[in-house]
Amino acid sequence: MRWEDEERSENVEDRRGVPASRGFVGGGIGTIIIVLLALYFGIDPSMLLQTSQQSAPPYVTQQRQQPYGGQDRMAQFVSVVLADTEKTWHGIFRQYGKTYREPKLVLFTDAVDSACGFAQAATGPFYCPGDQKVYIDLGFFEEMKNRFQAPGDFAQAYVIAHEVGHHVQNLLGIAEKVQSTMRRVSKAQANRLSVRMELQADCYAGVWGYYADRSRGLLETGDLEEALGAASAIGDDRIMRRSSGTVVPDAFTHGTSAQRVRWFRRGFETGDVKQCNTFEAKSL
Repeated sequence: MRWEDEERSENVEDRRGVPASRGFVGGGIGTIIIVLLALYFGIDPSMLLQTSQQSAPPYVTQQRQQPYGGQDRMAQFVSVVLADTEKTWHGIFRQYGKTYREPKLVLFTDAVDSACGFAQAATGPFYCPGDQKVYIDLGFFEEMKNRFQAPGDFAQAYVIAHEVGHHVQNLLGIAEKVQSTMRRVSKAQANRLSVRMELQADCYAGVWGYYADRSRGLLETGDLEEALGAASAIGDDRIMRRSSGTVVPDAFTHGTSAQRVRWFRRGFETGDVKQCNTFEAKSL
């Protein structure tokens, strides 16, 4: 991905090394985020919830004294990707007579406080609608490379664009409607809604990729394959098979590997947000 000379976003909030000061805040959406992200990355949610509900000391992360080294370059990369998503979504929102509000992206180490509660790095990257911020510990990209076998800068960019996709859903009122419905239905039905929500964010990430490639020429040979490989690596079926050996479709929250690849590719090939309406799709 050609990114070194590209413009950087001013919306990156660097909290690396800053201690998180609060324990887990109640339940509600904070609990939902931790459970969904735990399932997303093949982690036992009960372990995270037990840890985060314990009485935490005033500081739950340790201030780091050493320089960040390679992570500084990664922070620059994240800033470039965020800036490019801003260009894409400003343009798309203008087409529909709307104004795009840019999210903040928070870099943290180990644990972080958000409007959605206290979260540990083990939960993975997440978007919090309460403060309209994307949160990521840059160590996750090593996790992608080593644990999920999904290396590459465009694979990493896909993760950021997916979380920005959730921000778009929030701005359009989609997230609120879905969450409201999820509270009134069974767990299996709520999971199915979550899958559609996540696949739409994948499609939105693909829409960004379309413009990054066609309008700004940022992609290089092999970049698309990196993103598709990442989408496939974090499909619910593949994660369940790897973590427990058993695939339980009713417990899916993000979609299968094939579905995630399909919806990212749809956005990438069309560049059309109208093609991302997973909620009316008869087949995912």
